[in-house]
Amino acid sequence: DGPSRQLETFSAPSGVSLITFTTDEFTSHCPVTRQPDFSSVTIEYIPDQLCIESKSLKLYLWSFRDETAFCEALASQIAKDIQSACQPKHCKVTVAQKARGGIALTAVAIEEK
Repeated sequence: DGPSRQLETFSAPSGVSLITFTTDEFTSHCPVTRQPDFSSVTIEYIPDQLCIESKSLKLYLWSFRDETAFCEALASQIAKDIQSACQPKHCKVTVAQKARGGIALTAVAIEEK
């Protein structure tokens, strides 16, 4: 399996009130310098009817490795894609870029149902 923008879902089990995914292996490229950006991503969501399948999320996040985008745009796009895929009650995505040039950056995007 290679990178994919397709997020797979499954029926949410009863009783689950919050789901959190975290990775320190997220990469993309700066749209200005084209240098690689290394980031951590945290996705928190309150499921309604569906949950995101973790392997598809891994392949989805992998698909950004050759993309050029600002950190803020990445957080927003991931939050919108999670919202579209599983329609959670609430979704919060935090992208924290590692310091480059002495500056670290964290962007948070929130989507509500």
